Amino acid sequence: METGYYQGPSLAGTDTATLHNKIVCGYQGWFACEGDGAGLGWNHYQSNGKFEPGHCSIDLWPDVSELDQDEKYKTQFKHADGSTAYTFSSQNKKTVFRHFAWMRDYGIDAAFLQRFVVSTLEPKQLKGVNQVLVNCREAANRTGRAYIVMYDLSGLKPNQFELLLADWKRLVDQMGITRDQNDQAYLHHNGRPLIALWGMGFLDRQTTLSEWEQLVDFFKNDPEYGRCTVMLGVPTAWLSLDQDCLTDQKLHQIIKKADIVSPWSVGRYGTLEHVTLHAQKRWQLDVRWCQEQGKDYLPVVFPGFSWYNLCQGKDIINKIPRQKGHFLWKQCVEAKRAGASMLYLAMFDEIDEGTAIFKCTNNPPIGASKFVSYEGLPTDHYLRLAGKAGQMIRGEIPVQEEIFDWND
Repeated sequence: METGYYQGPSLAGTDTATLHNKIVCGYQGWFACEGDGAGLGWNHYQSNGKFEPGHCSIDLWPDVSELDQDEKYKTQFKHADGSTAYTFSSQNKKTVFRHFAWMRDYGIDAAFLQRFVVSTLEPKQLKGVNQVLVNCREAANRTGRAYIVMYDLSGLKPNQFELLLADWKRLVDQMGITRDQNDQAYLHHNGRPLIALWGMGFLDRQTTLSEWEQLVDFFKNDPEYGRCTVMLGVPTAWLSLDQDCLTDQKLHQIIKKADIVSPWSVGRYGTLEHVTLHAQKRWQLDVRWCQEQGKDYLPVVFPGFSWYNLCQGKDIINKIPRQKGHFLWKQCVEAKRAGASMLYLAMFDEIDEGTAIFKCTNNPPIGASKFVSYEGLPTDHYLRLAGKAGQMIRGEIPVQEEIFDWND
């Protein structure tokens, strides 16, 4: 792990003192390639140990046309004209800087850097996730963006929460995360550094709510490593305690100890009509409860969904169509109408499940693997929509149902 404090230049940009009035995105940062120096192979690209036609885990192919030669990694895939298909690595600092520059250029305020606790348990993987954190930290400072550590507890078993705490203490002690006065990019909220904890209350999680309560208490109150503003990533049905959520009232007791509620919505609806119903049934009631309890509310929106290759063809390709951006924009509009003052866009770079908004190609490889595209739209279409969503959340542009024509 890199030791010492961040010493690079910081560029004024987004207000890092609050999450209010911001459009933020999730940043997976887990893509690695053969030849990138990390020794992780084709991480989050391969399927059954292979990354070749017929064996891959991604449904969108990144647009690498703007990347320099030292950012491109050769694959066995071919485009229709017979040319070699290249992809990118999150281990490459230049590429991560480029991603944050896109966030700046298109008006995305901040990124939740996904940090899976299970990826910190093995030395080689730990080195990889730490490198991505170093990359994102410097990129955020240099581009005037904000970043937040988001711990994803997927895969953790009961009595393993100490692993998360040990990792956090290493980040604070050895990298100065949340302490380094030279690091101007770490996002604060309500006067404290923000920490995001994702995965509480889901039916498919083994960890107990008592462990979650202890975790929230630690980050809120520990005099040395805590004193943070805590965001909890919870199921869609957290308020009604049904569907994807545990039916335990203790969930509400823990949420009342936290500061921000962020219900996961990816895959919970798939049409424009269902977006409207979801806003009425979930978001509006969620916002009202949070206002009554003095909590902030961060709804999740997403552009579409496809995980055909990740599921090895056991689910349909393009499962939730993007509808040329209409699906995403409808969610942004309904979230604003429901009373949201901030938006979490899932995700910036998630090509495994087809929710990415960064630049992806309309000319993916052909052959044994199937891919979706941006339906012939400009590769920056969803980055532009994200920027407009931020303007709408802040009240800089009016709420409008119509999607934008970039030629106007």
